[in-house]
Amino acid sequence: MDILFYRYNSICEPDLIAVMARLGHDVSEITEEMTNKELGPKGQMELVSQALKKKRYQAVFSINFFPVVSEVCNIFRIPYVCWVVDCPVMELYSHSIRNPWNRVFLFDYALYEEFCQENPEGIFYLPLGADYRRLDALLETVTQEDREKYAADVSFIGSLYTEKCPYNRLKGDSYLKGYLDGVIEAQLKVYGYNFLEECITDEVLEAFQKAVPFYQFPERAVHNDRAAMAHLYLGNKVTEQERLRLLARVSEEFELDLYTASDFSPLPKAHYRGLAKTSTEMPKIFHLSKVNLNFTSKPIRTGLPLRCWDILGAGGFLLTNYQSELTEYFEVGKDLEAFSSQEELVEKIRYYLSHEEERREIARNGCQKARENYSLEIRVRQMLGEA
Repeated sequence: MDILFYRYNSICEPDLIAVMARLGHDVSEITEEMTNKELGPKGQMELVSQALKKKRYQAVFSINFFPVVSEVCNIFRIPYVCWVVDCPVMELYSHSIRNPWNRVFLFDYALYEEFCQENPEGIFYLPLGADYRRLDALLETVTQEDREKYAADVSFIGSLYTEKCPYNRLKGDSYLKGYLDGVIEAQLKVYGYNFLEECITDEVLEAFQKAVPFYQFPERAVHNDRAAMAHLYLGNKVTEQERLRLLARVSEEFELDLYTASDFSPLPKAHYRGLAKTSTEMPKIFHLSKVNLNFTSKPIRTGLPLRCWDILGAGGFLLTNYQSELTEYFEVGKDLEAFSSQEELVEKIRYYLSHEEERREIARNGCQKARENYSLEIRVRQMLGEA
């Protein structure tokens, strides 16, 4: 199959391109947006249109949903295949989601349920996966120097969300802030169910929109302001507070290695290790850490983020917050471990640091199950089979 791959520098792109080529597909790339973030819809339209005029492709592919790319594919009557790997992706509210040539795959089942009726023939549920061939090849190169550099009792790689939390712009209106802070505190205590949107009344939404610079939907879009508030504002605030609080507690009791681009000053007891290069360093850290932590961003309501699949793929031991889709694919206590409270997180870290063989066996089980059933090759076959 000849595939035109529209790129914007997602960390998922290189693995997908490699897997597509491995499966015998001919992949051409549009790469301008990787370096030019000012390209905009007009530039996207021109690039894709020009490419489709020059050559007949069987599909256009992208990570996440680009409304303009969908519109161009609809005109050329070519399947637009995209895999949504983040939450929230506000472009999904565009009218373009209804185009008949779309083949949109959503990794979060709650997200799928929200949008599937917009285009029943063109929207599908598909969890994420990892490229185990690449990970195997990389891990074969692990040196003694790598072991000394990356080995850790407990590690976390990711954002602390302090830099992407627009809720922090909320000032004044003490009643509104008090109510929303209470909702946030309540959500912090609940794992496996996101009720933020349910707590936003019309009055609360109206007051919040007056109090902060609010997200503006495109003109031809479903204007779901309640969802925008729940996921862009409250959800990110819950994520920020959850990560700061849990990592602070972990760092007080254990040796925690932290890799992040965020401000880490609220975590003085963590060992800050700088940034981890996604393709070369991160898998080694996952492989060599005794316990790898995952805290799922709250806008991901039911699904498993890429970090989970990457940890399992690297043969690492995964300790993650509970998500409702978790047990659809893995057995807790056999393939990975999960927690539903701060105390349970601490207890399980303590237990598995002192039960090495059990920890190693769980890591082996999780890696084997992920490789056999949920590899990136399997996912690509599933997507392109729908194209």
